[in-house]
Amino acid sequence: MSLFFTDLCHYPFLVNAVAAVALASLAAGMVGSLVVVRRSTYLAGAVSHSLLAGLGLSRLLQRRFGFEGLTPMTGALLVAVGVAVLAARLSLRGRQRADTVLSAVWTGGMALGVSFVAATPGYQDDLMSYLFGSILLVTGPDLMWMAALDIVTLGVMAVCYNRFLAIGFNEELARLRGVHTAFYELVYHVLTALTVVLLVRVTGIVLAIALLTLPAAAAGMLTRRLDRMMTLAAGLCFGVSLLGLAVSYAPGWPPGATIVEIAVLVYLAAACFSKGQRTG
Repeated sequence: MSLFFTDLCHYPFLVNAVAAVALASLAAGMVGSLVVVRRSTYLAGAVSHSLLAGLGLSRLLQRRFGFEGLTPMTGALLVAVGVAVLAARLSLRGRQRADTVLSAVWTGGMALGVSFVAATPGYQDDLMSYLFGSILLVTGPDLMWMAALDIVTLGVMAVCYNRFLAIGFNEELARLRGVHTAFYELVYHVLTALTVVLLVRVTGIVLAIALLTLPAAAAGMLTRRLDRMMTLAAGLCFGVSLLGLAVSYAPGWPPGATIVEIAVLVYLAAACFSKGQRTG
């Protein structure tokens, strides 16, 4: 572990990795707390796994048809927003079971992504790294768009926090008090999608949902106020991410998987502490 902090002063790619987990943790703490409170983890899972379709399609268009401006992360972002809008419309209309439709999006997105990758000429090793994360390969431009998404998240949360709070705890009462719940549902879904895209750069498609929800769930066991939960969740997310980077660095373990493993341990520790407080 000490090797990581020693090399941190000498290698820019490690500095970029730490900056990336800091940016991702800020959004994950805020949005992840809302996801946990609203019990909408399935939405985050559907968004994260459908991203492979956007990543694969953008790379196929690049390699086969010359669309150089459409990067994999741009494709992922467009798909994430599309899935979020679809989920919001379904939750409002209520004609179909949301979990059933999200299951179709979840599995269909992954299947389409695999097909797009298979149809793309050449070996797609960089694209496959999105499945399990590539935090040590984060570049300056990556940090810029991550910071931009963080700014959007902070701005939306500052404006909509009270509405999110009202809808999260009692949507019917919020509607009776004049809150435009349909609009804020859409904003919440899109915000969740943007945060998932951020986390995919850290832990990958497969593990992003864990980093979004586990620190927030642990924070929810330690405090009952949503604002404190968000702050604590962001701190826990950054702590487990930094520790995961440090632990995995010397032995060459996958950083994303190590980060999530530590997040699971923190969640279990918070659960044991909370249970001890209730029985003590």
